[in-house]
Amino acid sequence: MRKPRDFDSEMKALNQRAKLLKERKLHQLGELVIACGADALPIEVLAGVMRAAVEMKDTATVEGWRKQGAAFFQSTGRRAPRRNRGDARGAPAGDGGTKPAAGDARAQ
Repeated sequence: MRKPRDFDSEMKALNQRAKLLKERKLHQLGELVIACGADALPIEVLAGVMRAAVEMKDTATVEGWRKQGAAFFQSTGRRAPRRNRGDARGAPAGDGGTKPAAGDARAQ
């Protein structure tokens, strides 16, 4: 006879994983605000700009923003070190809290 699954412990593990992913997302959004230089804006302006972007219906404008964002992540002149570029494209993230070593080719 097969051993029954422990659904309670599986649910607990899944909930813990979801919490960690939400924390990582929040941390990465904060890093993005800083890397873009948007941390210099007053919080009210930043919130207004983000709300306007979310409510934007003009696909041409949104596509232009997407292209600028893609160029930002591919540029080498950013202030923040480049880590796992897959994060911006929806790929699984690596360790969100580590920076590449000084000799890492991706950091240049």
